[in-house]
Formats: sequence, C-alpha cells, structure tokens
Amino acid sequence: QVQLVESGGGLVQPGGSLRLSCSASGFSFSSAAMSWYRQAPGKERELVASISSIGGSRNYADSVKGRFTISRDNAKNTVYLQMNSLKREDTAVYYCYKVRSGYWGQGTQVTVSS
Repeated sequence: QVQLVESGGGLVQPGGSLRLSCSASGFSFSSAAMSWYRQAPGKERELVASISSIGGSRNYADSVKGRFTISRDNAKNTVYLQMNSLKREDTAVYYCYKVRSGYWGQGTQVTVSS
C-alpha cells in the first residue's frame, strides 16, 4: 500500500524559510521519480518541482527557481523541499506525488504572512 506523508508546513513570515518532508512507503522509493505540487485557494494544483529516482535530474517551476530546492534521501525513503525567500504568493497546500502513479500525500499547509 503506497503511502506518502508530508510534514514541515506552517506559518512563516515573508523572506523566511521552511523545509517540507515527504516520507514514502509501500513501493520501491529509489526507483521512483517524485514531485512536489501546490494548490492555492481558488487555483488549480500546479507542479512546483520534480526529482528523478537517483536525484540526478531536477526541474522547477519558473516561479520558484533559485528559491526552492528539491532533494531526496533514498536511504530514508524521503523527499524534501527546501523553500527559501518565501513570498506571500507561495501560500498553498503542498502535496507530495509519486510521478506517473496517481498517488498523492494528504498535503501540508504553508502560509506566508506577516
């Protein structure tokens, strides 16, 4: 049974940082590409970042390039999203996704506000 559990969200001031984690189980994590998506109120879910199975390839949405970093630790079955220089427009629920699988985590809320 595939499970993806996000953590690390919260309230942060503009310019601050957060690190999201997604703990995975129920599949061969080291063989799977992973992504982070986000969905802001009233907006469609959008791709934030993706990482290949061994981490050699990473892709980012233009809106987060230079501020966010996706990484993974295959020994811990965990994918991370380091978010720096956060902006109010980064406020959203962030979801972990196993690429091409249909499996999503439950989401973690990130709120950027002063």
